[in-house]
Amino acid sequence: MTDVARAAGVSPMTVSYTYNRPQRVSAETRTKVLEAAASLGYAGPDPSARSLRYGATRTLGVVLGEHLTYAFDDPQAVLFLAGIAEICAERGYGLLIVPTGTGDDDPDRVVAAAVDAYVVWATTDDDPVLTAAYGTRRPVVIHGGPARDGRTMVGIDNRAAARAVGAEVFATARHPAVLSFPVDRQRHTFMRAGLDPAEVAYPVTRDRLAGYRDAAGDLGIDWSRVPVAVCRTNDEAEARAVMRGLLAAAPDIDAVAAMNDPMALAAKREAGDRARISGWDDSALAGEHGLTTVAQSLREQGAACAAAALGDPAADFRDAWRVVRRASTGG
Repeated sequence: MTDVARAAGVSPMTVSYTYNRPQRVSAETRTKVLEAAASLGYAGPDPSARSLRYGATRTLGVVLGEHLTYAFDDPQAVLFLAGIAEICAERGYGLLIVPTGTGDDDPDRVVAAAVDAYVVWATTDDDPVLTAAYGTRRPVVIHGGPARDGRTMVGIDNRAAARAVGAEVFATARHPAVLSFPVDRQRHTFMRAGLDPAEVAYPVTRDRLAGYRDAAGDLGIDWSRVPVAVCRTNDEAEARAVMRGLLAAAPDIDAVAAMNDPMALAAKREAGDRARISGWDDSALAGEHGLTTVAQSLREQGAACAAAALGDPAADFRDAWRVVRRASTGG
């Protein structure tokens, strides 16, 4: 900066104002400074140094908890991130995706992220990245859980929604089943009748499972006899393989509550018309294939998470869902 000031015949403060507060210098002076900088190969103040000086990076971090490609491959993650990006664009913030779930250095990666605040995609109660994020004393907003006292969380009432859609899909069932998200960070695939929601570390999975159990109880169905097939991911191809195993073990299944629409489509393709099927999210797949599902707006929730992380009051989405009845449950 000193060299540029000397070449332009101005003070170092004027050079600083040219880059950081351009409204304080005339157009003629600004042109003179920029031409001198170009001739010396000076690209301007280092962004990292500037963020340290002013105490802000103007960047929002999203802690994904998944492989980085998940942000671009999963339709619901795409919608969620689009909502966050919308708020960032409106407020002049950058967006940094911090993928975790890959190793012991996850907390360090979160702490080292040069961001002003975090939005954390739904994770487990015991995820160490939460403690790491809270330890930075930057604002942290959790999407979907876990909920912690005094911390901000945005999401729907998954248990109430699961109870409602469960009542629809299990209405005439004698042998219902559940196609489930992972239950913990180990992401093992397994099948167990009467899986206790209290054993599940992911709050979203736990609450949906509890809601399905509530619905079964309301209908007089013995939950201890309801098989729960747990998938490692929410991918349709894997869900089809898990569904085939479920049908092999329990060929009389006549209803399946799936925790998202791709899983529901997998169940429909494997079970055919012999089972009532429900999904979740009301994606394009649900409409195309006549799937009964739970509608929610992850884009709106993403925008609300970003706004809350940047200082707005947190929006209440607990009741922002509805059951959409279609042909897969006779609707």
